Amino acid sequence: MVGLFHQIISFAILIYLISALVLRTRWPWIPVWAIMALASFIVVVSGIVPIDQVGTVIDLNVVLFLVGMFSLVSLAESSGLLGYFTSLMLFRVRDVGALIYVSAFVFGILSAIAVNDTIALMGPPIAYSIAKTAGINPGAMYLLLAFSITIGSVMTPIGNPQNVLVAIQSGINAPFVKFVEYLAIPTLLNLFITAYIIKKIYGIGSPRLDLSAIPREEILSNRDAALSLVGIIAAITWLVINDLMELMKLPHIRERGFIPFIVAAGIYIFSSNPRKTLSSIDWGTIVFFITMFITMEGIWRSGILQPLLTLFLPGKVGGIEEISLISAISLLLSQLLSNVPFTRLFIQYMHQLGYGGNDVEAWITLAMASTIAGNLTILGAASNIIILESLETRFGASISFTRFLKIGSIVTAINLGIYIPYIYLYDIAMASFTR
Repeated sequence: MVGLFHQIISFAILIYLISALVLRTRWPWIPVWAIMALASFIVVVSGIVPIDQVGTVIDLNVVLFLVGMFSLVSLAESSGLLGYFTSLMLFRVRDVGALIYVSAFVFGILSAIAVNDTIALMGPPIAYSIAKTAGINPGAMYLLLAFSITIGSVMTPIGNPQNVLVAIQSGINAPFVKFVEYLAIPTLLNLFITAYIIKKIYGIGSPRLDLSAIPREEILSNRDAALSLVGIIAAITWLVINDLMELMKLPHIRERGFIPFIVAAGIYIFSSNPRKTLSSIDWGTIVFFITMFITMEGIWRSGILQPLLTLFLPGKVGGIEEISLISAISLLLSQLLSNVPFTRLFIQYMHQLGYGGNDVEAWITLAMASTIAGNLTILGAASNIIILESLETRFGASISFTRFLKIGSIVTAINLGIYIPYIYLYDIAMASFTR
């Protein structure tokens, strides 16, 4: 039975997390993983999660999935492959108006296959160079970058960390296939419309474009580029084939999170600098996830959030009501807890309500809405903070909270206005087809 002491400690941790995430916009040198690590320390030393149980609450499936994907993507980035691919796409554009649309699709599609936080790290210099050469407001490109990588990451289970959580912990059959089925078309549509919104708000026309001033990205290591390309293709192909085998009720890998790690394990030794490949992994995110599992388990066990969640979603529902409620809860609470911790908690709550692997539309909605929550405020997604830090430290620029909110509220409303009816109608169509 949960004691009052543990409830008080959990409530204090919750207030600390919310306050720290808000204040971090003023103190960006404090990493998010350090904030979460302290919270997990308090959870353990207070006895909410005894130290002997720590190993049981950390989802190794998720952790190794991230280690594997980060290894492949870090090799692609250090080899110059990601930058080269971006340049290859952008240098085919001939006017400023088209550049906005192409940039949105390039940023979005890259985030779907290379994890949005990675594109958030490499994107600001590209956005800055494009804005300077095209003679447009840099703020327009920074916002386009932030919105595009958030939207683009929605459509695959490897696009962002919260999607990884949903794909692995929800029990959905063939999550890679399901994500693409439900989310690819509305995601591409939202990328186009978001680019149009940025063009209109900033009054960007379509004058002739001269990209000669932007340095072209080159492949730095042919071997590493080839290895990373083969590795990423192999991991995605294996995940998709595994999903198809599951759909056909053939033998398949249930612990699908291990797949990218095994692929990465097979290529480390062949890279030009294996130590650099491993050290280039975003270990801060790995630590964040490990400590987040501990912290959120402690908060869940205390029971302090259940009354709030019950208020919003008292029981299992269906149809458009279900999709709308899950979207609203995800949008609002992701601003307080950030989307990854919120998703971890809400997955547990949905399981408690009886949601299982067959409730595909509910899980897809959770993944979509918790991700799109990042387009509402700067605090809604870690990728926004990464972009903001890069702008402030490298370019002396910034995006104000109010500016992001003003434009982000428009973008988010339109995003949800496309995703929600599409998921609902597609689910009805699939139900009719399988009868």
